[in-house]
Amino acid sequence: MTVAAEDPRTTPGDLSDDVVSAYRRDGFVHLPGVISRTDAARFAEAALAARDTVRDHHDGAIFTQLLQLWRHDETLRELTLNPDLAAIATRLAGIPLRLWHDQLLIKEPRNGAATEFHQDQPYWPHAGSRHALSAWVALVDVPVDRGCMTFIPGSQHLDGLRPQDLSDHGDMFTVAPELQWERRVTVPLRAGDCTFHNSRLAHSATPNFTDDPRIAHVVIYADADLTLAAEPAHPVTDPLGLAVGRPLPDEHFPRFAEQ
Repeated sequence: MTVAAEDPRTTPGDLSDDVVSAYRRDGFVHLPGVISRTDAARFAEAALAARDTVRDHHDGAIFTQLLQLWRHDETLRELTLNPDLAAIATRLAGIPLRLWHDQLLIKEPRNGAATEFHQDQPYWPHAGSRHALSAWVALVDVPVDRGCMTFIPGSQHLDGLRPQDLSDHGDMFTVAPELQWERRVTVPLRAGDCTFHNSRLAHSATPNFTDDPRIAHVVIYADADLTLAAEPAHPVTDPLGLAVGRPLPDEHFPRFAEQ
């Protein structure tokens, strides 16, 4: 009798020094099976339900962007606050972390729009941040033609750039023309797989050419000790009336246990 092999899984205990070194060198790492395929399907169902009840924060065809799911949905809260994900992120970053925010990024079927190369950090009002990174968890299979991610390894050294236009293919290369000639790595994911990427790493995603939605749940981890900057404006912090120059409040941006 042939016994089917289990899907590969990654836990905090599996994270080798080589993987941590690769992340810090390249700015990203692909980890298989950070959640099970069964859990991925359960979270995908909750994500599609949330699409009908949570405000879309993105105006355009690139993707549907739903923020702060951990405050809206008990099932997705479980994923956002997953202690194994947080432990992996903390090991990769090497500093104490807190939640910045989570988001669902859904590329609708045959959306026809790429997410062009950009960094995440310029969109966030963070001061004194030593490190921030995102866990991009695939809740469905994401082959190349469904909107998977492409990274430019090592580009996380670029600091102080303005926000880039996600709909403009050339904008990233206007502010950092040297990146046009750098190697690119495209990473298809199975449901339950995850990539972690540095907030300053240049990355993009292909359009969704398939008949099914691409569903990714992103957990963004930030330096636990950063303070709020005066700009840019941000939909997560702006409604809270927070004081510039102060640490983020734990009740809105929970800290994760140090490993």
